[in-house]
Amino acid sequence: CTFLEFIFSGCAIHVFKTLIFCQVLSNKHVAPDHLLQICKRIGPILDKEIPPSILRVNSLLGAGRQSLLRTAKDCRNTVWKGSAFAALHRGRPPEFPVNYGTPPNLARQLTGYAKFSTSFPGSMYQHVKMHRRILGHLSSVYCVAFDRTGHRIFTGSDDCLVKIWSTHNGRLFATLRGHSAEISDMAVNYENTMIAAGSCDKMIRVWCLRTCAPVAVLHGHTGSITSLQFSPMVKGSMRYMVSTGADGNVCFWQWDTDSMKFSNRPVKFTEKPRPGVQMLCSSFSVGGMFLATGSTDHVIRMYYFGSETPERIAELESHADKVDSIQFSNSGDRFISGSRDGTARIWRFEEAEWRSILLDMSNRLPGDMCSEEDKFMRPKVTMIAWNQNDNYVVTAVNNHLLKVWNSSTGQLLHDLVGHADEVFVLETHPFDSRIMLSAGHDGNIFIWDITKGTKTKHYFNMIEGQGHGAVFDCKFSPDGQHFACTDSHGHLLIFGFGCSKPYEKIPDQMFFHTDYRPLIRDSNNYVLDEQTQQAPHLMPPPFLVDVDGNPHPTKYQRLVPGRENSADEHLIPQLGYVATSKNVELHSFYFQQILTWILFWG
Repeated sequence: CTFLEFIFSGCAIHVFKTLIFCQVLSNKHVAPDHLLQICKRIGPILDKEIPPSILRVNSLLGAGRQSLLRTAKDCRNTVWKGSAFAALHRGRPPEFPVNYGTPPNLARQLTGYAKFSTSFPGSMYQHVKMHRRILGHLSSVYCVAFDRTGHRIFTGSDDCLVKIWSTHNGRLFATLRGHSAEISDMAVNYENTMIAAGSCDKMIRVWCLRTCAPVAVLHGHTGSITSLQFSPMVKGSMRYMVSTGADGNVCFWQWDTDSMKFSNRPVKFTEKPRPGVQMLCSSFSVGGMFLATGSTDHVIRMYYFGSETPERIAELESHADKVDSIQFSNSGDRFISGSRDGTARIWRFEEAEWRSILLDMSNRLPGDMCSEEDKFMRPKVTMIAWNQNDNYVVTAVNNHLLKVWNSSTGQLLHDLVGHADEVFVLETHPFDSRIMLSAGHDGNIFIWDITKGTKTKHYFNMIEGQGHGAVFDCKFSPDGQHFACTDSHGHLLIFGFGCSKPYEKIPDQMFFHTDYRPLIRDSNNYVLDEQTQQAPHLMPPPFLVDVDGNPHPTKYQRLVPGRENSADEHLIPQLGYVATSKNVELHSFYFQQILTWILFWG
């Protein structure tokens, strides 16, 4: 028969069965799962000798580093070379060679990029130092701000002046005159073209940052200005600035970015449910669509900018005392309010209503003991702040503690201990979510790591011969490399990383000889210098003097903008003489200074 006939015949099948039976009889010692057990034993031995790419995943059909036939040579990673990586972008296929490991992080190798907390640990803030303390005002300075570039610092003082300083060397660039009472708040617009200052003289003055010329004098309040904010909202060339006042009014000032002109009449909301109510604070959401305000009547008022004109959309009445601090989160979906009733509330708009999480300042961490003083002291919130990523909020309490809270759950995480007086300054770092700055009337300035609840840097504002100076305001520069503080004695303090040598080229006291000269005012409250009959921004470059009115040496006069290249003979003040009623000839310059001191100090 043929071979195929034999295969399919019953005889062939009988022969095959016989052969298999004989094979089984001769290998009775081999268990049915013998091959499986061999594989189970070989796998761990091989994994120990040549680790696979994925642990505890075994397969007879694996390939590469998962193959049971792999060798050490097959699994050896070749170090990546820049030329090999570049070649992949010059016609070669995108598949990497099998024996190449994880490609290098070229961004990290070429630019030094790494995880922020690794490349910039919190301990780095120990290297922050005070570059310079400059006396530039005759009275307390309650306001400080940076421009949007971080190159300029603005100070607003009780001596009615706004001054502009260099962040990088401390030079005095300009003095903005015009107000007749204390500066209560300042704001720089988002286009970085204007600065606005509110005052206890009930007016708002706006100056051009390029020329220092006055842009507007705004009359809308019958009481002191308590807060001033530029809205980040953009509608073509139209913008808004908002001001709140001790008269109970909220004013929305419309202005145009092209012409830099303000409307004469604001959109005004008079919030006076009863006499004596004052609007105290305000904060815009990140996009400028919402504004939250706090007041002495315990009410939080919400305003909406989605319509043609601003409109009030809500009144929240959960606090039992005045709301004097309020701040939207950096993401803009929540805001926090702080009250003298000893609570703060984190608000979120949910299911068509505003809901809040209560933060009670009387809460204590487990194990904390209550002092006898605390038992009789009613806690009050003095300041509030979000950290940069909005995971935490920090509240300052009148018992001198700072409390760190989880912003989602309201859980108290840390008590920060160090201040010995009330804290009215909490400033979050512009991009490092770990870092918060605090300053108080005790003269202490702290940099905190709020994630750990630890103190990173401490500075005490001791003024020689005068005790400590209470710190009234602090701000970080936009790049986080500097921060500026102001105090009760008229000083500007500039802190930062790096070298302080550029700041060593300036004197400790910097005033312009024209700072306190009398002004005359027109019917719209624009001002002229009384002596020269000129607008202050059109006057010749002033001379730099100390606090007593004495001109600084020639080398310092070249720090004045406009005098950098002047000849030596032009850097010496040309001073005439003025006869007094007692026929005593006094230097006209010093005579003006004496009048100034009489005016301010009586």
